[in-house]
Amino acid sequence: MSTIAKIFRRYAPAYLEEYGDRLPAEHRKVIKSILECRTPSAGVAVYGCNSCPEKRIAYLGCGNRHCPNCQQDKSRQWLNRALEQVLPGPHFFVTFTVPQELRRFIRSNQRLAYGALFKATSEALKVSLANKKYCGADHPGFFGVLHTWTRQLEYHPHVHFVVPGGGLDRDSKLWQSTGSKYLVPGSVLSALFKKHFRALMKTAGLFDKVPTVAWSKKWVVDVQAVGNNTEGILKYLAPYVFRVAISDSRIVSDENGLITIKYSPSGSKETKLLPLRAFEFMRRFLQHVLPTGFMKIRYYGFMSPASTQTREAVAAMVCLADAESPILVPPSPPKPEPLAIPQAHLCECCQKPMVLLQVWKRNRVVYEPTPLLTAAANRQ
Repeated sequence: MSTIAKIFRRYAPAYLEEYGDRLPAEHRKVIKSILECRTPSAGVAVYGCNSCPEKRIAYLGCGNRHCPNCQQDKSRQWLNRALEQVLPGPHFFVTFTVPQELRRFIRSNQRLAYGALFKATSEALKVSLANKKYCGADHPGFFGVLHTWTRQLEYHPHVHFVVPGGGLDRDSKLWQSTGSKYLVPGSVLSALFKKHFRALMKTAGLFDKVPTVAWSKKWVVDVQAVGNNTEGILKYLAPYVFRVAISDSRIVSDENGLITIKYSPSGSKETKLLPLRAFEFMRRFLQHVLPTGFMKIRYYGFMSPASTQTREAVAAMVCLADAESPILVPPSPPKPEPLAIPQAHLCECCQKPMVLLQVWKRNRVVYEPTPLLTAAANRQ
C-alpha cells in the first residue's frame, strides 16, 4: 500500500465528517476509491496452482486515475507510445500560464475553464504557425498536457505543449520548417492566448465572473527550443500524464497529524521540508482531481487520432524539407522491465506461477476463464 493511501485511510473518515457535504462529488469519489483500493470492496481475484490444491486471493485495485496505487505503469506505457511517434527534426517545449488572479475562478469552474485553456492555447499555436512570418503551416501537429500543481501542491494551472519545428502546408502538401532555434515569440502567443480565452469566457457567459485585473496582467508563455531532445521532454511530461500530484518518495513523515513533504524550489537543487496538517495535505491533494471524464492530454492537427496523415508520411516530408533532419526511425523506447509475478500469485508450496480462476466484484463472479484457456494453462 502506498504512503498516500495510508494517509487517506488514517485521516479521510474525519475529513469526510468535517467537510463531506461541501466536497465536490469528484473528491468524494476519489476518497472512496482510495479507501477501497486493494480491499474486498474493490473486488477479489482467485488464483489456483496447477501443481497442487493451493489457492490464493488478491484484492483488486480501484482503477481510479487519481489513486496512487493504480497508476504506476500507465505513465511508462504512454512514454513508450509517445517515443514511437516522435518526428525527426527540432522540437519546442511551450508552456502557457494564466495570471495568479485567475486561478480561483478556474478552480471553481474546472470543466469549462480547463476546456477553454486547451482551446485558447491550441488556437494560439495554430494561428501563429499559420502566419508566414513565423512558419506558414496551416496544418501543424502538436500535443498538450494539463498540469495543475506546484512542488508544494499549490494550485497552479498551466498547459505544456510539445511542438515540432514546423507544419504541413495544405496547398503544396509540403513541410514548412521553423528552423531549430525559433518558433514564435512568447509575446505573440501570450496575446493570442488571452484574446481567445477572453472570447471563450464571453461565449460561455462567464466573462463577468473573471476578475477584471486578470486582463491587465501578463499572461506568461515560455517557448524553449529543445532541439532533438524530445526524449528528455517526454520523460519530464510522463509523470504528469497519469500519476497523482505527489509521489510517496516525497513524503518524509506522518506523525501526530502532521505530514511532512520535501521539495526543491524551482531552479534550485536545494531540498526543503514543508510540514502540512493532515487535512491541509488532503485538501491540496484533492484540488488537483480532474472533472469526471476530462482528458488532460490532447492531440491536434496531424497528431490527432482523426488525422489521415500517418507518422511515417509526415516524417518523410520533414526529411525532404530539411537536409539536416536525417531519415530516422523513432527513438527506441526504453526496454520494459521484466514483469515480476507478485508474491500473492506464486504458490507458497511449490513456488510456481498460479493461474487466475475467478474475479469477484460485488459478491458475483465477473470473470472466469473458458474451459479451453483453463486446459491450456493446465498443460503448461
